[in-house]
Amino acid sequence: MTERGVGGLTLSEVARRMAVQPPSLYKYFESLHAIYDQLFARAVADYWAAVSAAMILEAGGEQRLRAGVRTGVAWAVGHPALAQLLFWRAVPDFEPSPAAFAGSVEQMEFTRNELAAAVHAGELAAGTDVDEAIRMLTVLMSGLISQQLANEPGVSYADGRFSALTDLAIDMFLRYYRDPQ
Repeated sequence: MTERGVGGLTLSEVARRMAVQPPSLYKYFESLHAIYDQLFARAVADYWAAVSAAMILEAGGEQRLRAGVRTGVAWAVGHPALAQLLFWRAVPDFEPSPAAFAGSVEQMEFTRNELAAAVHAGELAAGTDVDEAIRMLTVLMSGLISQQLANEPGVSYADGRFSALTDLAIDMFLRYYRDPQ
């Protein structure tokens, strides 16, 4: 997937690289989508391990949000094939199983709770629509990731022109939700 993109994965190529016959893979995976499902689950776990490790180092509120967004964008830029699988629908007809998707649901709930705590602490405006805020945050992050990967593939988070806008995007997000129009 790293060489050909997430959509370039085939059972025959996996078998060739493992030095087995393609039918042997069916002993472990019922289909190519089952491989994608396992990759999705692993990517969600790896992504969340990185993001939560960065966030836990911060006291709370804005600094936790900043750490999580920076780390999430950096992880995606550093793992472009897995980012395609997680954040885009790059594989026709693939939808992660409920079990594989459960980690994403947990992450969104955690983020929703973090935003609600920021409202409660007065870091975001009272009455902030937390569901809207989480959607906006994911739009900002996916936009940064998409632009970086599409326009500067192979360039690191630290050196990317689009990923360099991460803090500015967070500032804009916070400014809006501190003082909504």
